[in-house]
Amino acid sequence: MTPSAPTPQQPPSRRIAEELRARIARGELAAGDKLPSERALAEEYGAARNTAREAIRILAEQGLVTAKQGKGVFVREPQRLFRFGSDRYSIKNRETGLTPFRLETKRQGKTPRIEVPSIAREVPPADIAERLQVSADDASVVHRENHYFADEEPVQIVSTYLRWEEARGTLLMEKKSGPNGIYGRLEELGHVMTRVRDEISARMPTPEEAGILDLLPGVPVLDVLHTSLDQNGEPFEVTRYVHRADLTGLLYELPVEQ
Repeated sequence: MTPSAPTPQQPPSRRIAEELRARIARGELAAGDKLPSERALAEEYGAARNTAREAIRILAEQGLVTAKQGKGVFVREPQRLFRFGSDRYSIKNRETGLTPFRLETKRQGKTPRIEVPSIAREVPPADIAERLQVSADDASVVHRENHYFADEEPVQIVSTYLRWEEARGTLLMEKKSGPNGIYGRLEELGHVMTRVRDEISARMPTPEEAGILDLLPGVPVLDVLHTSLDQNGEPFEVTRYVHRADLTGLLYELPVEQ
């Protein structure tokens, strides 16, 4: 092939990356195919090896290729989005005995795994205290942190906050909280979820989040701050979901208020 000449607005590395991305889109480079080496790409495009290396880095940041130590760089399998939305807390789904995450991974033919690195009494962040209507000056909450994996790939970080006065001495303090999970225990405490409020934003991850989620540079996260409201309109649980934006979509079907 005859490479196109770089324009002043397009560095050579980005031009090479764009042409490789087009070859992937056309199927000339299929999922699992090995990319040419840096040396071969440099010769093909008449560029320096550092330029070819930068082009591969751009493709990796876009999630199109992945490097395997000692083997080379390969085109990634297309990633299906995990979709979470307004039905995740429905009675219908809960009757399956599976959590929303396990249901979604099952639909995709993947194997879910959940780690519970910590359950601790804490002083809540100000935004959590405001929504849960507890003190931001005292250790007024129990913080349950879970890390979710699909086929061993990290997908989301889930930080759940409950009132300490309600959670202490119950299974809410245990990694395995019993049938129907924490919502089953909260119903036993008199809180039946009847309404939810989700505040959704996109942002760049903190260094800690990027490490847990194994994020490539430049990949943002979806931040969902969820509040559960019971039959009396009282907030009884607040959870922050930090989703990998390259693997997660949000799907909501809502009634139109008249």
